[in-house]
Amino acid sequence: MPRILCALLAGVVAALPAPDSAQAQAYPSKVIKLVVPAGPGGPTDIVARLIAERMSAALGQSVVVDNRGGAGGAIAAKAVAGAEADGYTLLLGNTATLANIPAVSRSAGYDPVKQFAAVAKVLDSYMLLVVRADAPWKSVAELVAHAKANPGKLNHGAAGAGNLTHLAGELFKAKAGIDFVAVQYKSSAEFHTALLGGQVDLAFDAVTGVRALVADGKLRPLAVTSATRSADFPDVPTMIEAGVPDYVVTAFFGVVAPAGTPPAVIARLNTVINDSLKTEALQESLKKLGAKASIETPEQFGALIAAEFQKWQGISDTAGIKLD
Repeated sequence: MPRILCALLAGVVAALPAPDSAQAQAYPSKVIKLVVPAGPGGPTDIVARLIAERMSAALGQSVVVDNRGGAGGAIAAKAVAGAEADGYTLLLGNTATLANIPAVSRSAGYDPVKQFAAVAKVLDSYMLLVVRADAPWKSVAELVAHAKANPGKLNHGAAGAGNLTHLAGELFKAKAGIDFVAVQYKSSAEFHTALLGGQVDLAFDAVTGVRALVADGKLRPLAVTSATRSADFPDVPTMIEAGVPDYVVTAFFGVVAPAGTPPAVIARLNTVINDSLKTEALQESLKKLGAKASIETPEQFGALIAAEFQKWQGISDTAGIKLD
């Protein structure tokens, strides 16, 4: 081939964008589906719609929320894990779908570390350890002392086997060296009723679930599960401050895509989501849900998913919690 022709071809090839870069520039060219592992109206759905609205505006393309509840979120997660890795099917995952459920269920049908590409973390929240307002325990230390003196006598209410309300209690048992019985209910509302009625003695739940009951003086918060105290409950100690070593449980939400999604597409989505999280309006909306915006790189969020999955696998193995 003549030297001049070779030079011309080389110049043309050099001028062409790399395939990944070209795909990112063309993305998105159609509707993006954000799958939510819960029905309409709940906290997960609310967060998804807040994020989808801002993604749509920034990307110039519709982002449609697709609610797929069932199996603790496993149905939605499995569907996204098996979707085409092109950036058009995303999952708003949370601690349950990306750590708890696959940790306790072999039949969940997906591996949160191997089958998803982390896109962007959205928020962090925490839980409260609560007892009835008329319970005799005024502190975690008093509750632990009673549990040690009466092993297996206390009941812990949870909204289903294997979810965070359940596993938070199992972690408490392991870290405090105590024993109590987990009683499963179909929803947080059901175990709230049981707690208020005296059928169960303690519970861990998201701040959004119990804030009103605490404000009404019906439940007493003994501790928050976050690493630091909450501005909403400044007088309530963390579990660590209350004497339970190395106890931190956070509920996180974040967007993931099927593994193999082009890195440039992941990077663009991460930028768009993080930019939306920096806005005061979205931060205020999340604060009303008892959460705070969390801005991370895909690598940081991926590392969190892997660490949480491993953590809850360990608790599942220690407590013998297997759903199948």
